[in-house]
Amino acid sequence: MPNNFLFTGIDIGSSFTKAVTINANKNIIGSSTIHSGIKLHVAAEKALKESLSAKSDEDNIKKMVITGYGRKNTHFEDIITSNITEISCSAKAARFVYPEEDVTIVDIGGQDSKIIKIRDGRRSSFKMNRKCAAGTGTFLEELALKLRIESTELNNLGKLSTNPAKISSYCTVFAGTEILSRIREGAKVEDMVRGAYHSIVKRVLEIDTFDNRVVLTGGVIAHNSVIVNIFEELLEQPISVPPTPQSFVALGAALYALEGQDK
Repeated sequence: MPNNFLFTGIDIGSSFTKAVTINANKNIIGSSTIHSGIKLHVAAEKALKESLSAKSDEDNIKKMVITGYGRKNTHFEDIITSNITEISCSAKAARFVYPEEDVTIVDIGGQDSKIIKIRDGRRSSFKMNRKCAAGTGTFLEELALKLRIESTELNNLGKLSTNPAKISSYCTVFAGTEILSRIREGAKVEDMVRGAYHSIVKRVLEIDTFDNRVVLTGGVIAHNSVIVNIFEELLEQPISVPPTPQSFVALGAALYALEGQDK
């Protein structure tokens, strides 16, 4: 196989589009993360271009795999392209990053939360919560809007808390209203924010049982380290986070592209 051949995985999420490009030796040569926006195909094209290094171009791409929310809405005419589910891509990345290990992947995205278990090198189970936003990034976005702050400020506020508040409502709308009301009554903002993070983790923990190594992935994990700390507190065990948690699924897609380049 020529050394200049490249393989790209693109994960088109509801909020962000991620691309990872690797070479034939499975080395990452570039990656990118951009807002998905309304035109998903435009986001995919931009993510692809930004994932290529200055010395590479699209002509070097042998094959591409597209995954995620918008995988069926995008096609590249000049590149051999296929679609694979984000569940399979996540499992593929887990087997690459954590070889020879049984792991439980917790992927928290903007619209849903997924629990994927890898046993003996194979995906053994999969569960998802998409009925309620309380265990997703949407909950944090809504909270930031109600507090009139940037969502990126929530993590720093959560770190300041020494006494996380208990949020009684699981519903995103009602929880946001409850948080505002209690802040007006004198509760500390940081304690309410930390309490909101606790409610997210607790909702995720209700989806399935957790054993073996727990690996946290997704954009919410990439930007909210407080969640990792809370998982460790509640599960009473160390938690693993890959180097680029938001691009984890895109990495799996790139690995699929490499493996299927002769098919």
